[in-house]
Order: sequence, then structure tokens, then C-alpha cells
Amino acid sequence: MPTVDTSDFKNGLSIIFNNDIWTIVWFQHHKPGKGGAVMRTKLKNLKTGGVIDRTFNAGEKFEQAILDRFPMQYLYQQDDDYILMHPETFDQIQVNRSTFGDSIKYLKDGMEVNVVEHNGKILGAEVPSFVELEVVTTDPNFKGDTSSGGGKPATLETGAVVTVPFFVSVGDRVKVDTRTDTYLERVK
Repeated sequence: MPTVDTSDFKNGLSIIFNNDIWTIVWFQHHKPGKGGAVMRTKLKNLKTGGVIDRTFNAGEKFEQAILDRFPMQYLYQQDDDYILMHPETFDQIQVNRSTFGDSIKYLKDGMEVNVVEHNGKILGAEVPSFVELEVVTTDPNFKGDTSSGGGKPATLETGAVVTVPFFVSVGDRVKVDTRTDTYLERVK
């Protein structure tokens, strides 16, 4: 296994720390007035999705986690498991609901997802960062205070609820950022 130290840190780098795999979300080199330099980081646990703040001494060494990412197609749900198919080999695998995390609310039949694997073990599955879905329920349009840039809740075809502008109505297709649960635009 390759090793890295704090000078190799960059966003997206995955390391093994405390017997878990963590991805660096943010880092900053810091040199206090006295004492040695340190590296401040935000690390995301690939198994739980939790994010922690951690400070390391400059030069500290870690084992690098080599992750494989590959696309698979979502076929159907069976209890708490989701069946995915490799698009070229047609091999099917079962992935537990918890593997998707919170973004599962955007999963739609036939959608292509990215599976993250380490040493043959599936760590996670990610829906695309941007999806286009149909609005199935929302309050009707109404005249009101639109100068504040407010919005109304809308339920999408997958069951996800996002805040949309007042002009969006049932049947419209909207583009959503799945990482932040935010409405981006209405799609024609």
C-alpha cells in the first residue's frame, strides 16, 4: 500500500486513519507562532458519511486508500437492498440502502450510479450530482411576496422534497443538485 504524508494532502485524497477510510474534504497548512507546523483538515468517513475536523502534525504519514469508482445501472429495490447491474458485463450486485446514504431519495429506475470500491468491498454508491425529476405535488401558484425570493416545497417523482420557486407547478421537470438538495432550474 502506498503511503502519503501531510505534504501530499489534496481534496479528494483518501487515507486510512483509525482503521477507517476517510476522504479529505478540506485542508489548510497552519504555522502557529511557536511550535511545529500543523495540517488542519475536514475528513469524510466513507462508511458513515460523517465529517470530522482533525489536526495533524506536519510530516505525519498515512496509508493511502486506493478506491475504484465505476458506473452501474439501478434496476430495482428488494426490501432494504438495491439491485445494480454493470452496464458492460451485466453482472448484478445487491447494495444495502445505507450504502447510498441520504442521496437515495433521488434514485430512479434505470439511473446510472457510481459505485465506490476498496479491495473488492463496496463502500458506497453515489447518485449523479445533478438530476432532472418531475414535480408530482406542490401548492398551486399564488400571488404573494415574491420579492423576498422565497419558495414552496415540492415533492418530486422519487419522493424527495425540495424548495422550488413559486412559479413551478405540478408536471414541471426541475433540475436539482443532489449534494445540497437545492433546486437549480426548470427544465423544458
